[in-house]
Amino acid sequence: MFKPLAVSLAIAAAFPVHVHAQEEMVRVNVTGSNIRVSEKEGASAVQVITARELKAGGKTSVAEVLRAISANSGNSYNEQYTGSFSAGTSGLSLRGIGQKNTLILVNGKRVASYATAQNLQETFVDLNSLPMAAVQRIEVLKDGASSVYGSDAVAGVVNIILYQEFTGTEVTAQLGGSTEGTGQTEKSAALQTGFGKLQDDGYSVVLSIDAQQRDKLQQSDVAWMRDADFRKQQRGNLGWAITNYAGSDPTRTLGGVQGPLQLVNYGYITPGKTGQVLAYNPAPYKTLIPGIKRVHTAARATFKLNADTEAYVDLLHSYSRADQTFSAPLTVNNATRVWNNASQALDTIPVVLPAGHPNNPGATPLPFTATLFDLGPRMKQDKVTFYRALAGVKGTLAGWDWDASIGHSSSELKETVQNFVNRYAFEQVLADGSYNFFDQSKNSEAVRNRLRLSTLRPAQSTLDTLDFSAAKDIWDLPAGPLDFAAGAQWRREKMDSQTSTAVLSGTELRPAINIIDGSRDVSALFAEFNVPVVKDLSLNLAGRADHYSDFGNAFSPKASARYQAAPWLLLRGTASRGFRAPSLPEITQSTAVSYVSVIDPRDPQTPTQSRGVTAITIANTELRPERSKNINLGVVISPTSSSSIGLDYYRIRQDGVIGTESAVTTIANEAATPGKVTRDADGRITTLYRQYRNQGQRDVSGIDLDLRQRFVGKDWGKLTLAGQLSRVLRFAEPLSDGAALTDGAGTNYFGSIPKWRGVSSATWELGKWSSTLTWNYVGSYAQNTHLDESVAAFSTFDINTSWQVTPQANVSFIVQNLANKRAPWDYSASGFDYTQADPRGRFASLKLNYKF
Repeated sequence: MFKPLAVSLAIAAAFPVHVHAQEEMVRVNVTGSNIRVSEKEGASAVQVITARELKAGGKTSVAEVLRAISANSGNSYNEQYTGSFSAGTSGLSLRGIGQKNTLILVNGKRVASYATAQNLQETFVDLNSLPMAAVQRIEVLKDGASSVYGSDAVAGVVNIILYQEFTGTEVTAQLGGSTEGTGQTEKSAALQTGFGKLQDDGYSVVLSIDAQQRDKLQQSDVAWMRDADFRKQQRGNLGWAITNYAGSDPTRTLGGVQGPLQLVNYGYITPGKTGQVLAYNPAPYKTLIPGIKRVHTAARATFKLNADTEAYVDLLHSYSRADQTFSAPLTVNNATRVWNNASQALDTIPVVLPAGHPNNPGATPLPFTATLFDLGPRMKQDKVTFYRALAGVKGTLAGWDWDASIGHSSSELKETVQNFVNRYAFEQVLADGSYNFFDQSKNSEAVRNRLRLSTLRPAQSTLDTLDFSAAKDIWDLPAGPLDFAAGAQWRREKMDSQTSTAVLSGTELRPAINIIDGSRDVSALFAEFNVPVVKDLSLNLAGRADHYSDFGNAFSPKASARYQAAPWLLLRGTASRGFRAPSLPEITQSTAVSYVSVIDPRDPQTPTQSRGVTAITIANTELRPERSKNINLGVVISPTSSSSIGLDYYRIRQDGVIGTESAVTTIANEAATPGKVTRDADGRITTLYRQYRNQGQRDVSGIDLDLRQRFVGKDWGKLTLAGQLSRVLRFAEPLSDGAALTDGAGTNYFGSIPKWRGVSSATWELGKWSSTLTWNYVGSYAQNTHLDESVAAFSTFDINTSWQVTPQANVSFIVQNLANKRAPWDYSASGFDYTQADPRGRFASLKLNYKF
């Protein structure tokens, strides 16, 4: 986990050889360089998570492992983000600057990004589509690496390295569940098998399969959230939804108490209001964590063609399904709209009871708001099929180590929803009075089925790649060999994310759209030199030129230095320039209709309460790439062979950051740009309009502290202590176009960015027993609306105790959140921040492992 000791341990685990002298050290590729190095070399901070550490941590997925590291500052999402177009997925945001700025590799090569975009614009690799059982180690480069890998590597690179050689068979089964009465259980199983050793047999084949199933967790399953009554919390209120009223006055109730509706004081929901309203508890209709089913398969075959050449085939395949309650039954009101594909805009559907309608006691048309409870909650299932097929040849020729490969990868989404509402059937029941809005027990199942609408949303992302690289010691200098690497790459990225035919035809009420249709070709040339200046001092120079078919060219240089000042002291530093190409959703012909929650001070009904409004976002073909400058400086002190202390400083400055103005800023500046906000006749916001632009700068800096100490005793076993602590010093962006930078470190101005995040562990091994205690810490952060108020710091402890029953059999008992700590209250998130915390409470599991 900590350089240089961690890299030494990881390499030793992956390449078990007896090293008798310094010059016999094995040389391997480490993430961030194309030049093969020994464990004593390298200038960038690389966190290595070994197979032993993966088992000790007790995590069941790649996503859980990576999202727990301290460098994951914020702005990364997992399946708790249920209101997303990418529901059921999980990504990683190193340094908090977005999933689109962290590059994910598998065995050093790219894989297809998820079928559609997160938050409309972020293309990212779904960690939930990647196998866990096949992972040998994970290397996290916490430094910009565009000079080696191109776009998306601004904040760093995660390289998930799978077993390339494995003999025997290993099976694992795990069963767990919540101890807090939520009813949530989780089951997983894995098979890893392999045969053949490349050096001895001339071939090697490895196959792994892992599967996972977990129950859905509703808000109503969690004790402190099930009533949605947060009035005892800071700035909390009764988080119920108001419905069934006439006109724009919620106190003009219609229909009375029915189904989940109750009469409550208006002031409980919106402080300062008087009277009573009909409202319902939304908790039963809110999924906190979807139910999931996943199956991952990985296969690797390697064959020796001759003494210097080998061929390999890498196959990945996964199927993932996420099931959730998308939302409560549809509420219709004066902001109910449908998509008009001809005008590329939204049309408002009148929600008015005509005179003579059974629900209208008056002689004039009656505008109203009502929730169609008897149609049932709106449900959603996301099914994702992911695969990568990669074939290559590598070897040695005339002193050159070379590698050539060709690959194809794809992520395909099929999203289905149920219990949405058919616009034409709705207009019909409004006109003919065949649906009773206020006593829904009287509705026939036939009319309900006419109103119900089920749809399919398809999306697919594909990636085709050609890679070639070669490296050689080209010149012997007095201080050592001058290493050189060069190569070329080509790839084609394509994304085709569509919406349902019901949306395009204007049939679906309150549609959500994320249409992305674009492709591009990227070609690149790169080179790298590793120069030994004097003994113990080396320089690394790298550069990469990329050509994009849509926006043009980008060049990314990098210089780094490594100085072994003493056997126990390492000094290192890097300076680089990088870039992020505009994503296909940002630069192609794409349109998005989404629903965001805003607090509108001028709202006549709920000026202090978050409310959903429509946002229409369009792409911009004139975008430029985001440019970045990275600086990393570090020191590693290793007083003994069993201890390591690392301290690294990083700074990332980005120019031309692509985004849209925040809803808060748009509403605050409504008078200056009125065209960005539309309101209904009652003065309530209906739509926000926005377009992607190169907005300005982002300045992020911080420090990482890495610690590791190992104690070995004859009588009491082995104790290993490890710790990571990350401190965000600055996280600055402009709040609006042309504004000065505002520092959001330790606030939720730009998503929650706690200043402190840490992970510490203690592993004790004695005889057949091993126990690992892990402490996870997330620091407090201030509320952007009231900087004198903050979200409390959050600490949890996990424990994993294993018993080696026989040489073949192992039993583990795992408890996450041992003390059953509740996620801290965050009123800006209407409960808790799902990017930083988990609502499940204590979760216990039993794991069985057997080796044949």
